[in-house]
Amino acid sequence: MTTIDWRELTHAFGSAADIPGLFALLGGSEDDVVWCDLWPALCHQGSVYDASWASLSTPADVARGRAPGEPFQAVILAGAITSYEADPRRELHGRAIGELRDVAREMLAVPGRPAPVFVNLLQSLLAFEGVGVWPEALAGVNSEEFELECPSCEEGLYVAFGGYGTFVSAEDYVSGTDGQAAGDRGELTPMPVERLSALGARLHGEAASAGQTEVARALTYVFGEGRCPSCDTVFSVAQEVEKQWV
Repeated sequence: MTTIDWRELTHAFGSAADIPGLFALLGGSEDDVVWCDLWPALCHQGSVYDASWASLSTPADVARGRAPGEPFQAVILAGAITSYEADPRRELHGRAIGELRDVAREMLAVPGRPAPVFVNLLQSLLAFEGVGVWPEALAGVNSEEFELECPSCEEGLYVAFGGYGTFVSAEDYVSGTDGQAAGDRGELTPMPVERLSALGARLHGEAASAGQTEVARALTYVFGEGRCPSCDTVFSVAQEVEKQWV
């Protein structure tokens, strides 16, 4: 980081001159505070800046144990920074991204992680690999739903696959009467494992091999088919996520 003139770079709140000092604070008792300062500066509501990309070598150092700090935090911050596959700045930071990718893979293989943490790591791995919209869209696995439009009638839909059940609803099923949707629901059909797309099979395999059975189950719905309750159109959930995610 000593070769970078941070005064010439910007983050969400202006000059990036404070970034080296923030990273230098890691390894102490206030790490949570430091990460909370780094996140909004370098990845503010999904937006990234020249300082965000320039900083990637330091999360790579933290992830590899060459610098103090929590490796998991370093990986997910770097994953959020690199989640947009078309950003031309990716090519300038291939070495750091490659190291972060390898650490993310190692972390995914550790058994017993909470499911949300596993999904966060999977998102980061996909970001380092540049896998389309999924580094961000896979957050739907943790929220247990996607909000989409029917590809035929353009009705706004909730595709749910969690504690409220598995279905497609044109109603807000959480704030409806007694917490349930008032209108009809369409079926949400999981895709058999042997018929999953290449990406779906790969993600399902990652989850299954790590013992993440609930994540694996959710992925069969994410890569399954839904029926619009308004017009009966059957659609691929994953294909609509890829088309509509912004």
